[in-house]
Amino acid sequence: MTALIIIIFISGYFAIAFEHPLKLNKAASALLTGVFCWTVYILSGVEKEEAVENLMHHLGDISSILFFLLGAMTIVELIDSHGGFNLITDQIKTRKKGKLLWIITLLTFFISAVLDNLTTAIVMTSLVARILSHKEDRLWFVGMIVIAANAGGAFSPLGDVTTTMLWIGGQISPVNIILHLFIPSILVCLVPLSLMSSRFRNQTFEFKKQDHQPGDSRDAKIVLIAGLSLLLFVPIFKTVTHLPPFMGIFLALGLLWILVSILHGSKPPEQKNRLSVTHALEKIDTPSILFFLGILLAVSALESFHLLKELALFLDNALGNTYLIASVLGLLSAVVDNVPLVAAAQGMYDLADFPPDHFFWELIALTTGTGGSVIIIGSAAGVAAMGIENIDFMWYIKKISWLALVGFAAGIGFFIIQRSLFS
Repeated sequence: MTALIIIIFISGYFAIAFEHPLKLNKAASALLTGVFCWTVYILSGVEKEEAVENLMHHLGDISSILFFLLGAMTIVELIDSHGGFNLITDQIKTRKKGKLLWIITLLTFFISAVLDNLTTAIVMTSLVARILSHKEDRLWFVGMIVIAANAGGAFSPLGDVTTTMLWIGGQISPVNIILHLFIPSILVCLVPLSLMSSRFRNQTFEFKKQDHQPGDSRDAKIVLIAGLSLLLFVPIFKTVTHLPPFMGIFLALGLLWILVSILHGSKPPEQKNRLSVTHALEKIDTPSILFFLGILLAVSALESFHLLKELALFLDNALGNTYLIASVLGLLSAVVDNVPLVAAAQGMYDLADFPPDHFFWELIALTTGTGGSVIIIGSAAGVAAMGIENIDFMWYIKKISWLALVGFAAGIGFFIIQRSLFS
C-alpha cells in the first residue's frame, strides 16, 4: 500500500506540472490525488473509525487555510472591481523602459506583501499589457513580475499561501518573519532586477493611460484604503485575540461588506450588483482553492502513512545540514507546487525540535516562497502570468530562470550571513 500511495502521489504531481499539455486543470488532478491517497490509506488495514477521525482532524487544519484564502481573495477582488488598483498604477508617469521596470517591480514586491502574490501578478501583468505594445518587452517585464511577486510574498504572512500556512501552523509569527526575511526577500528581487534593467537602458515607450468611468474615483479610494487597512489589521487581530487568522479575515470581509453596501445603497441595481460582495465571490479563483484542498488532502494522507517522517530522516542523513535541506526544498518548489512542500515540511519536522520562529522555518518560508520563480510553473503567480501573456515555457527557462536562480542564491546567502552576525 505504501508503494501504491507514492505512485498515486507522484502521478498526481506529474498531472499538475503538465496541466497545459494534458489540457486538464490542476484542480481536478489535485482533488483526485487527494481522494485516491485517502482511499488507499483507509483500505490499508487501519481501523475505519481511526482513519475517518484522522481525516477530520487534518480537514480542520486545511479548512482554516482555505477559509483564509477565500476571505482574502474576496477582499482583493472587491478592491479590483472598484478600480482601487488603478489609483496606484495611475501614478506611473515615466516614459523610460528601465525606470518603468524598476517601478513595476518594486510595486509588485510591496503590493504582494500586503495582498497575495497570485493576485498581484495578475494585476501587474494586466497593467504591463496595457502599457507596453511590444510582446518581447512584456515578456521580460512579466518575468520580473513573477520573481518580485514571489519575493514580496515570502516575508509577509499575508503575501504567500505557504507563509500563511506556516503562520497558521504556529511555526512563525508575523513580526518576526518580517524582521528576519525582509532584506533577504528584497535581495531575491533586486539582484535579478539590476541585471535585467541594463537590457532596457536608454529605451523609451509610448505610454497609454487607461480611461476610467467618471464618478468612480471616490468609491475606489474608500474601498482601497479600507480593504488594505483591514488586511493589515488581520495579523494584529490574531495577535490580540489568539483566534485563528481566518477569523480575522472574516471580520475584515464582514466590515468591508457593510461599507460597500452603504456606499452603493442608492445606486441603480445593475451598478450595485457589479460592485457587490456577491459578484466578487463569483469572480474569485475557486479552482485555486480546490487545488489547495486536493493537494493538502494528499499530503495529509502521506503524513498519516508516516512517510513524511521517513523523508525527514532521509534528508537529515543525506544532507545533514539545515540550510541545505531548506534550500533543496526551495529548489524542489520550482518543479512542483510549493504548497505541498511546505505542508510536507510541517509534517516532517516537529515543533519540539524546531520551535516557533526557529531560523529553519524562516528559511523554509524564504526558499519555498521564492524558489518557484526558477521555473514558471513552480508558483501560482507564474502559472497566472503564463496564461495571461501566453509565455512559452522554454523562453522562460532560457531568459528568466537563471536570473531567478541568482536572486534565490543571493537571498539565502544574506540570510545565512545575517544569522551568523545577529543570532
